[in-house]
Amino acid sequence: MIGGLLATLAGPAWARTALRYGVIALTILLFLLSLRRSGARAGRLVERLETMEKTHEAQRRMLEAAARRPRSRDDRAERLRDGQF
Repeated sequence: MIGGLLATLAGPAWARTALRYGVIALTILLFLLSLRRSGARAGRLVERLETMEKTHEAQRRMLEAAARRPRSRDDRAERLRDGQF
């Protein structure tokens, strides 16, 4: 049924031209939709990367602060006496 319909439409020259332009327009439309989708995906990846960088920066600062902390109560008392706390 579909083959007969296509054969009927593809018969005259104007129908072949219209079919050709229709296929070209559909191809361009699908290409543009694909570009839009890949652009949205790239945007989400950039957002995820920025979030990870912020998280890693906060974790690095916490680790540095933990490395500078006093090890015991005596160390803390000594730092307080020296005015370094």
